[in-house]
Amino acid sequence: MTAYTINFSSVCQMSDEQFYQLCRNNPDIKFERNATGELIVMSPTGGETGNRNIEIAGDFVFWNRQNKLGKLFDSSTCFQLPNGANRSPDIAWINQLRWDQLTPEEKEKFPPIAPDFVLELMSPSDSLKSTQSKMQEYIDNQVKLGWLIERKNRYIEIYRLGKSVERLNSPTTLSGEEVLPGFVLNLKIVWG
Repeated sequence: MTAYTINFSSVCQMSDEQFYQLCRNNPDIKFERNATGELIVMSPTGGETGNRNIEIAGDFVFWNRQNKLGKLFDSSTCFQLPNGANRSPDIAWINQLRWDQLTPEEKEKFPPIAPDFVLELMSPSDSLKSTQSKMQEYIDNQVKLGWLIERKNRYIEIYRLGKSVERLNSPTTLSGEEVLPGFVLNLKIVWG
C-alpha cells in the first residue's frame, strides 16, 4: 500500500481538464497531482486506518450539521490548489461564504479552492516526510488549519497559516480553534 509518483513531463503536460477526465475514466484509482504536474497514484487504506477515518469523519459531520457554517468533504474529493496541485485530504472543510463564491461547474468538478481546514491521518504505508510536505503545501496555499495525525507514534502536528508547526504528544482532544468554532475531536477514536 504505497503511493507512486509518475513524471510525464518529458512526454506531455496534462491540462486540468485532461487530469479531470483521467480521474473520471479510472474511478477505481485514486490520483493526486503535485504542483509540478507529476501524477501520484494512491493506494487504498487498510482496515484500521479506514475505520479511524470514518470515525473521525462522523464527528465532523455531526458538528457541521449542528453548526451549518460550511461544507465538509471526504478523501474522495480532489481540490485544485492555487499552485496547480490537485490534492485529496482525508477530511476537508470550507467556510460556506467561500464555497458559495464558486460557480456550479467549479463545485461539480475539482473545486479550484484551498480548503479552510484539512486533516491527514497517516497510514502505515505513508511516508512521514511526504505527508509533512503535503501539509506544508496546504498551508502555503492558504489553508488556515491542518492536522497531521500520526497514529502509530501517537502524536499530532498542527499546521496553522502564518505560524510554526506545533507537535502534541498523545493529546486527548484537539480544538478546531477559530477555523472550526466549537469543534473538539476526542482522540480516543484515533488512539483506540
